[in-house]
Amino acid sequence: MSEGREGVDTVGLDTPPPLAVDRLLDDRETRIIVCCGAGGVGKTTTAAALGVRAAAHGRKAVVLTIDPARRLAQSMGIDSLDNTPRRVAGAGEDGGELHAMMLDMKRTFDEIVEAHADAERARAILANPFYQSLSAGFAGTQEYMAMEKLGQLRARDDWDLIIVDTPPSRSALDFLDAPKRLGSFLDGKFIRVLMAPAKVGGRAGMKFLNVGMSMMTGTLSKLMGASLLKDVQTFVAAMDTMFGGFRTRADATFRLLQAPGTAFLVVAAPEPDALREAAYFVERLAAERMPLAGLVLNRVHGSGADQLSAERALAAAENLEEGGIVDQESGKAGLRDTAAEPPGADDDTTAVDRITAGLLRLHAERMQVIAREQRTRDRFTSLHPEVAVAEVAALPGDVHDLAGLRAIGERLAAGVPAGA
Repeated sequence: MSEGREGVDTVGLDTPPPLAVDRLLDDRETRIIVCCGAGGVGKTTTAAALGVRAAAHGRKAVVLTIDPARRLAQSMGIDSLDNTPRRVAGAGEDGGELHAMMLDMKRTFDEIVEAHADAERARAILANPFYQSLSAGFAGTQEYMAMEKLGQLRARDDWDLIIVDTPPSRSALDFLDAPKRLGSFLDGKFIRVLMAPAKVGGRAGMKFLNVGMSMMTGTLSKLMGASLLKDVQTFVAAMDTMFGGFRTRADATFRLLQAPGTAFLVVAAPEPDALREAAYFVERLAAERMPLAGLVLNRVHGSGADQLSAERALAAAENLEEGGIVDQESGKAGLRDTAAEPPGADDDTTAVDRITAGLLRLHAERMQVIAREQRTRDRFTSLHPEVAVAEVAALPGDVHDLAGLRAIGERLAAGVPAGA
């Protein structure tokens, strides 16, 4: 074991390279930043803080969140977010701007239909019960539509930086697979198979159809008999010319994520489960040849008195609680002379000792947390020593305004370790 931060043991690993957040934001070649990671590690806050800092550096940025929580809107002073980017007042300097939006997957699907079908056919599709169930609940629709929306934003060229906040779960990288899955479903081949029983008709056809329907959501399974057949037939007839376009756009967006102008940030907390997920994300991104910028390690604990180890703090607390604390006199240890103390001083001293002992124990607990977090981080670094890291100190409360997001952005940019 060697010493890392003073007073904290580490496993003797080299410090990972620092993540240069400002360099990433200032690089005009960087057009897309994707924040991914396990749930509850601060991806939404990180994405919002990056957007605020980018706007302060003169970038025209938009933050796209897929997280259903409303924290992003609240922190940016917006009453509500929807499928349309909204300007964030008070964010932006030197010509920079910040917009924010929350993905509405059904509305995004509707927009695709409206953009690629004439008015009459679009109305027929949007009113079709089969389409309504598909657009609201088919597995992977949310992730697919996130990529569709990313592609739409990129094509508009109204922003020079798009920051994407991904879904909060281990399936956060499902958005890499969802375009392929949904694209395969909508590319025409599977639909033609699904339509076969409608053309055959009869009981045998319905049995075959039910096998296909088992892949759909619970909503679709409630639709029965001839009504379902008619809905499927009407849907396919109306969508026939659009199926191929879904796969084409999915492939284009996938290539966009692999392009040099895209950067992935893996967000994690210094906890075993979160950093295991982070390692999984890093490996998956490498396998898909997605450009990784680095790791953002949120909620890192620290102490301004880390020269006092947990062991020494606990020993001092025990001495106080036992009434045997030693004073240092002329470089020699000697027991406190209680006989020389004035009346009543003993009660006061006892109360002070109890408080001091409690604080020492709290400090010891904090130092143990710091050591545990550092060991966990070092295990990740041993697996992926090439991954740049920025640490963000744990805050006493939630971020709920632009000032808080700016503070997070400053710590991200500086890579400020906890306690600094």
